Amino acid sequence: MVEVKRVNDRLMEIKLMVGELTLNVIRTYAPQVGLDEEVKRHFWEELDEVVCGIPPIEKLFKGGDFNGYIGTSIGGYGEVHGGFGFKDRNKGCTALLDFAKVFELVSELWLPQDE
Repeated sequence: MVEVKRVNDRLMEIKLMVGELTLNVIRTYAPQVGLDEEVKRHFWEELDEVVCGIPPIEKLFKGGDFNGYIGTSIGGYGEVHGGFGFKDRNKGCTALLDFAKVFELVSELWLPQDE
């Protein structure tokens, strides 16, 4: 472990060295549906800053709870949605899919089903 950076209550970044590879793990807890839009906007801006601060030669793993569903339909997000999901997509996860597209972060997204 090279560095642990707590950005706030919702974001944390951990930098690891795995052999010659530098891996950045970002842990998130997105604001829940129903919270003020300003809180949500601030969360996405801070996440954007964290991701933009990672040098392109380093790897990124992004995980966490986005408090929503990406749905079962790929619907325009084929490059970041692997076809796995539950329920119907909601607004919060549209933001997640848009974020993933912008940063070309993932090839598959999956969120667990409610218990």
